[in-house]
Amino acid sequence: MSKNIIQHINKIFDHRIRLGIMSILMVNDYAEFNTLKELLGATDGNLASHIKALEKAEFIIIEKQFIGKKPNTRYSASTLGKAEFKKHLQALEKLIKQ
Repeated sequence: MSKNIIQHINKIFDHRIRLGIMSILMVNDYAEFNTLKELLGATDGNLASHIKALEKAEFIIIEKQFIGKKPNTRYSASTLGKAEFKKHLQALEKLIKQ
């Protein structure tokens, strides 16, 4: 068993909401706030704080626009976010296979 088995497990993905956000954004070009909220069963404030953490790490891209007169916010995984999430998943797979 290698010593640094968990070195590529990214702490930012520790929380189930952040893990869920990234999982959704890995398989969709983008997702809107309410879609993420519904799919993850999160409150507005809870989801917003996890989105903020992923944005700060530059793992997601936030796009604000208006549809008619209604504000609309959508999120997508950044290139960095996709790469880090893949590394995280690979590290988990290695851990499980050991």
